[in-house]
Amino acid sequence: MSQDELLPVGQKVAQMLLDIEAVHISDDKPFIFTSGKASPVYIDCRKIISFPEIRRFLMDEGAKMMSSLSADKPYDAVAGGETAGIPFAAWMSENMDKPMQYIRKKPKGFGRDAQIEGLIEEGQHILLVEDLATDGGSKLNFINAIRTAGAEVNHIFVIFYYDIFKDAMAKLAEENVSLHYLATWWDVLAAIKANPAYSQERVARVEAFLNAPKEWSKANGGE
Repeated sequence: MSQDELLPVGQKVAQMLLDIEAVHISDDKPFIFTSGKASPVYIDCRKIISFPEIRRFLMDEGAKMMSSLSADKPYDAVAGGETAGIPFAAWMSENMDKPMQYIRKKPKGFGRDAQIEGLIEEGQHILLVEDLATDGGSKLNFINAIRTAGAEVNHIFVIFYYDIFKDAMAKLAEENVSLHYLATWWDVLAAIKANPAYSQERVARVEAFLNAPKEWSKANGGE
């Protein structure tokens, strides 16, 4: 058994994200997100779709995690949010042998004016799958759409969770939703600290942001 095989799942996933160059670190101009927040780091989970071996590993680990959590009440279907969550939900539903739906950010505005595509039935127990979660707020739109359709959703699975915004889990808990994930920025930080290719200055820049993201954002041109 190799040393890599002995690593916890979070560290394995972090290394995979680094290997496929899904982790971006800016040394000067920060990334500005749609929320207006500034960040020296950016995770591109969409990159995963081009790496079959990695995505199979991620879906296997995710399915094991979520199946164990739903042993008493199995999921009836898996739903993905537009757009990044759709491929991950498709792979997860295939892995778990469950039907799939996908949820638009808003009704499409013509035809059936549907917000949820695929068969969704009242009373279904649905697992929401996304690529990543920052503060969890964007997931509420998808959760509300599922509940409006008469189905039940209490669990979200993501590949990557930022785990730096202190009230993220509490916001979801208020809606009776739990977030589950494979890796966080703390796993990535541990990986780059152990990698001599990353300078102490770059590591320190990342660590400063992770420890105080709101303050770092305001000090670097963000909201």
